[in-house]
Amino acid sequence: MVQEKMDISSIPDDKRPESEIKKGGLRTMPFIIVNETFEKVASYGLLANMILYLKFDYNMTNVEGARVLFIWSATSNFLPVLGSFFSDSYMGRYRVIAFGSIISLLGMISLWSTALIPGARPRGCPSHVNCESPNSSQLSLLYTSFALMSIGAGGIRPCSLAFGADQLHHPDKQKKTMILQSFFNWYYASVGISLMVAVTVIVYIQDTAGWNLGFAIPAILMIISVVLFYLGSPLYVKMKADKSLFTGFAQVVAAAIKNRHVPPPSGDVYHYNKGNLMVPTSTLSSLNKACIMKSPGKDVNPEGSANDPWSLCTVQQVEDLKSLIKVMPIWSTGIMLAVLLSQQSFLILQANSMDRHLCPSFQIPAGSFSVFNILALTIWVAIYDRLLVPKLAKLTGNRRGLSLKQRMGIGLILCCIATAVSAVVEGHRRKRAIEQGFLNNGYAVVDMSALWLVPQYCILGLAEAFNIIGQIEFYYSELPKRMASIGVALFALGMGVGNLLAVVILGAVDDTSRKGGTESWVSNNINKGHYNYYYWVLTVLGGVNLLYFFVCSWSYGPCKEDEFGVLGKEDERDHEMTKSGHA
Repeated sequence: MVQEKMDISSIPDDKRPESEIKKGGLRTMPFIIVNETFEKVASYGLLANMILYLKFDYNMTNVEGARVLFIWSATSNFLPVLGSFFSDSYMGRYRVIAFGSIISLLGMISLWSTALIPGARPRGCPSHVNCESPNSSQLSLLYTSFALMSIGAGGIRPCSLAFGADQLHHPDKQKKTMILQSFFNWYYASVGISLMVAVTVIVYIQDTAGWNLGFAIPAILMIISVVLFYLGSPLYVKMKADKSLFTGFAQVVAAAIKNRHVPPPSGDVYHYNKGNLMVPTSTLSSLNKACIMKSPGKDVNPEGSANDPWSLCTVQQVEDLKSLIKVMPIWSTGIMLAVLLSQQSFLILQANSMDRHLCPSFQIPAGSFSVFNILALTIWVAIYDRLLVPKLAKLTGNRRGLSLKQRMGIGLILCCIATAVSAVVEGHRRKRAIEQGFLNNGYAVVDMSALWLVPQYCILGLAEAFNIIGQIEFYYSELPKRMASIGVALFALGMGVGNLLAVVILGAVDDTSRKGGTESWVSNNINKGHYNYYYWVLTVLGGVNLLYFFVCSWSYGPCKEDEFGVLGKEDERDHEMTKSGHA
C-alpha cells in the first residue's frame, strides 16, 4: 500500500527529444492518474475478498486458499522489478504501461469468466461436506487470470508515477519542482482513495450482489482505464529507454569475474567518468577488478567509454553496487515483516465467523476490515509528520524526529505485538465458539463482535507506517540519488520473498501439527484448529527477526542521515561522493 517516493530532481528536461517538448503537461494527468486509480481499485478490490471466493466457490481448504494467495502476492511483487527493468532498458515507460494495462484487463475478464460461465468452477456445496474439488481445467483458468493480473501489475505499478513525471516539464527548475510536487500529492491522494474504495465499495458489492457483479465492475473499470490511457496517447511525452541500473550491476559482476586474475594495479589505471569517483574504496575489494584497465590505451574509446562494458566498468558503477550490497542485511529484516503482514486471508476468515453487524440492518463485509489498517496508516502519517516530528526533533536533534533505523525497529516491534494480539483474540473467539457448541461447525457465526479484530488491524497499519515508509526512506537516504528507484524495487522484492516464505511457514505448521493424526492448527474447520497457536509461532519468528534487526543495525554503523540529518547541519546525501575519490 505504500507507494514510491520519487526524486523530483532526477527528471531532466534537457534529455527530452525536441519533438516531445510541445507534448505532455497537466492535460495528460487525468489519463495517467485514472489509469493507475482504476487499476488499483480493480486489483485490490479482487484481492481483499479472494480467500472467501476460493473457500466457498472453489471448495479449497483454508491452507490451499492461503497458499494460492501468498504465491499470487509474491508474483505481483516480483514482476514490478522485472517491469522496471524492461521499461528502463528496452521498451520505455509508455509501452510497458500500455502492455500491462491490456494484460491486466485480460486477467480480470478471465477471472470474471470463472463466475460467469457454468462449469468454470466446481459445483456449489452448501453442506460443506464431501465437496467437489476443482479439476485441472478450472484451476488452469483461475491461475491464468491471477498470472495475467500479476503481469499487468508488473507493467503499470513501477512506471505510472515516473511516466506522469515525464509529462511535466518547465524551464524554471523551481517551478518545475512545485508542479511535480503538486502532481505527486494528487497521485498519492488518488491511490489512497482507490484503496479505500476497493476494500469497501467493491467488497460490499461482492458480498451483497454476488461474484458475477463483483468481478464485472473491476473488469469494466479496467476497460475504462485502458480506453482513457490510449486516448491520451497523442499527448504523451514518450521517453526512450536508457541503460538500466540493473544492467550496470550485472556488468560489474561479469567484469569482476572476467578480471579476477588481474594483479593489483599500480598507479592510476582505474576507469572513471569525469566528475565521478576516480578510485574505488577498499571494501568488497574483489569487485574493484571490474574497473581496472588492463591496457589503458586500448580498453576505452576516444570519448572515454569502455570498448566492452561487460569487461570494464567505471569506478562509480562498482561503488553503486557496493552501496546496494551494504544495505542488503537490513533489507533482509523486512522479509519476516512481509510474512506477518501477509496474513490477511486468515483475519478475513476470522471476521467471517464473527458478528459483523454495526446495526441490525448493516454488517461490515469480512474483506472490508482492512480499511482500519489503511485508516490507521494514513492518520498516523499525518499526525507524525505535522505534529510529532517538530517536537521529537527538539528532543533527538534529528530533523526527522526519529532516525530511520529507530522507525524500522518500532515497526517490527508493532508487528510482533499485532500477531500476539491476533493470537489472544483468536484464542478467545475459539473458546466462545466451543462454548456455543460450534466445535464441529467451522462455518457458524459466533456470538462475538468482529470489532475485536480492529485493534490488530490498526496496529498492523502503524507497523507499516513506521517500518515500510522507514525502509523506503532508508534506501533513498543510503543509496546514491541516481539509485532512488532501486529502493522501491528492493521493497517490492522483499515483500515477494516474504510471501514465498509465508508459504513455507504455513506448510511447515500444517504438516507438523497434523502429525500423529491430530487436527492441524490451520484446519479447514477454524474452530477445531488452533490458529491462535499459528499466530504465536509467527510472533516468536517476528521476535527472532527483531533481534536479527538489532544485530544488522549495529553492524551497519551510522547512517548518512545520522551525519547530515542533524538540525543545523546541511543535508547532503552524496557529499562524500563528490568531494574526493573515496566513498
